[in-house]
Amino acid sequence: MRGEPTCPKCGGRVRAPGLFSDSWQCAVHGAVQPLQPVIPPSVEALGVVVHRAQVPVWMPWPLPLGWLFTGVAAAGDDRSGGRATAVACSGPGPLGGVGELLLIAEELGVGLGARYAGIDGPDPGAYIDMSSPPHTKVVAAGRPTPLWHLKGVPDDRAVFAGEARGIWLWAIAWPEQSGLLLYDELVLTDMRDLGAEVEMMPCGALSPRLLSP
Repeated sequence: MRGEPTCPKCGGRVRAPGLFSDSWQCAVHGAVQPLQPVIPPSVEALGVVVHRAQVPVWMPWPLPLGWLFTGVAAAGDDRSGGRATAVACSGPGPLGGVGELLLIAEELGVGLGARYAGIDGPDPGAYIDMSSPPHTKVVAAGRPTPLWHLKGVPDDRAVFAGEARGIWLWAIAWPEQSGLLLYDELVLTDMRDLGAEVEMMPCGALSPRLLSP
């Protein structure tokens, strides 16, 4: 899936840094962290993103029974490194059928998670009340991490968000019923912390969710 970098907020074309700007520019959103072209899932593709990432690369690990790694995306350029990452996996849904899960880690203002969530961004703050009790918790890098369920998202998905390692963590599940996965003590590992185990990653076909939120 070769191509040019795009805007993480809208998917539109971006202009590379030049004489008049030292950042990537979207005609709609101004300066952005460019979303790099998505490539088919493989251990090698995951390794490239992990090596460049300045934010966590979250993965349910070990993967739930029957689940596969189905793609990875990253926003950021060669100078800044990955400032947002999105990892897709899919497998048997908790209520039957096929479930898909997208995990996004991003710095403030990048907007990639909001785009995949199907909401106005760039961040989830307007959609959650972090002063209220969380709706669920996951274990991220060994730490209990509260997540809040977002309202006002498209009906075909369930969206949760919170903070892990000081930046936003989004968990987006399709169909909506697959959001039950987030109530099952899901354990997330930052792939940057994983060693040779990454070579055992079971890979499936590229998730269309990464290409068309």
